[in-house]
Amino acid sequence: MHVVPTQPPSGRRARLCDQLLTEAARELLEHDDRVRGLAIDIGFDGGVAHLTGTVDRPEQLSMLRELLGRLVGVHAVWDRVAVAGHRPVVLDLGCGATKQYPSNIGVDRRRTSAVDLVADIGDGLPFIDESVDRIFAVHVLEHLVDFVEIVDECHRVLCRGGVLHVLGPWWRHVNAVADPTHVRLLDVQTIKGICEQPGRMRRWYPLHASCDGATVFADLTPVKEPADEPDEQRLARFFD
Repeated sequence: MHVVPTQPPSGRRARLCDQLLTEAARELLEHDDRVRGLAIDIGFDGGVAHLTGTVDRPEQLSMLRELLGRLVGVHAVWDRVAVAGHRPVVLDLGCGATKQYPSNIGVDRRRTSAVDLVADIGDGLPFIDESVDRIFAVHVLEHLVDFVEIVDECHRVLCRGGVLHVLGPWWRHVNAVADPTHVRLLDVQTIKGICEQPGRMRRWYPLHASCDGATVFADLTPVKEPADEPDEQRLARFFD
């Protein structure tokens, strides 16, 4: 179970931890038979792993993501990895003037230089079912009175094995209340509610969920088949 620190790490400590995590990730690729030799580059920024490169099979990327997520100090695993020659289709919701990666498809209701598609996500996502590989919802959910509908839309458009990346201010940190446009508060337990959603069809499997004392992180993959359901042990890894 993830223990939430009382405050975020200092800049110096965060940089040193990122260096250690980068070294640990490289050692995985060199010595762990499950991922040895994968053509992947890994770097860390604020506890977030950034992966680039190529793999032959989706299972290879899934295994690497799982192993990285077990390292202490990792908060999320983001990737731009091509699988069997397929470059991921990535949405960046509410991107404003800055996308998480330049190749993402920026979606926002106001036009900026980073926006590729002008659309109000509150009205749904203008994409067909299971047409997207990754979705970033970075500093988005806290601005929505009811974010369940947009989370359901992400579930609809993501392919099986796709990933929704959530990032937002932790409710106990000043950043959560300093912005008057924030209308919702987030906690790791909020992510638990998104994953379980009793009685709802669109459920999620937590790949990772954590908090660094300032920010809540989550990597979620949609449950498309009964075999995708998380068991109690998986849920207990991240949630009370």
